[in-house]
Amino acid sequence: MKSTSTWPEFLITRLIKASGYSAIVFVALIFYFLLNEGAPALFKTPLSSLLSTRWYPIENYFGLLPLISGSLIVTLGAALVAVPFGIGTAVFMSEIAPRWLREILKPLVEVLGGLPSVVLGFLGILLLAPFLRRALDLPTGLSALAGALLLGGIAVPTVVSVAEDALDSVPRSYRDAALALGATRWQTIWRVTLPAARSGVLTAVMLGIGRAIGETMAVMMVTGNAAVMPSLLALFHPARTMTATIAAEMGEVANGSLHYHVLFFIGIVLFLISLAINVTASAVVFRQKKRAERILS
Repeated sequence: MKSTSTWPEFLITRLIKASGYSAIVFVALIFYFLLNEGAPALFKTPLSSLLSTRWYPIENYFGLLPLISGSLIVTLGAALVAVPFGIGTAVFMSEIAPRWLREILKPLVEVLGGLPSVVLGFLGILLLAPFLRRALDLPTGLSALAGALLLGGIAVPTVVSVAEDALDSVPRSYRDAALALGATRWQTIWRVTLPAARSGVLTAVMLGIGRAIGETMAVMMVTGNAAVMPSLLALFHPARTMTATIAAEMGEVANGSLHYHVLFFIGIVLFLISLAINVTASAVVFRQKKRAERILS
């Protein structure tokens, strides 16, 4: 009996370990592939050329600064939209909304999070871009602002879903204790519930930012795709992101050409940016957990 009961446990344990290690292996293989295809760009193109301000591959101008700055502007704008709206909606669903309304909003948020980005980009071209052009008197509505607003809307369901789960996991006793001490409902939410769910809320924010910086089709459809350096009014002018550049040009580039390797080098930059965001979020969450354990001890 002992041997028959331990064999399934042994196999399940090994399968779980193999699944955990496989995630690391897959990420390493992806990075190796990107490095193998993108590293030649560093040897075939001077670093000064890659750090220039002009992207025009037909004449061998491969300046990445307009693409990096366009991605940062659109992503930061999307974060300014998604974070307050996402966390506010999560707080409303978890702490304020009645149960019947929460049961309606929760599936609705999940459905919005699963909408194809191409459909959202199509709506952005038909509705958002013309509205911005008329409302702000712009030459074109296809701008970084349209991309930021659209990406913010795309990231909101991710932030809401993860943050709401984090707030819902806070023990009810925390809220009852704060109310018993004389705190108002808003003071309880702001000073007790949100700090207790800080690690989960931060994870939601990082996932939302990661969703925004990795989005391709929607941002390519509404930003105007102009690879120019941003000015003081960069939000109101067309921009081009790194993901849009890869999607727009990879299908037409010659395999093994300099342009081909530079596009993969852009993929390496994107990979490192996403890795930095995830590592930063993990470090902050780990620090918060250690601080909480120190306080409880």
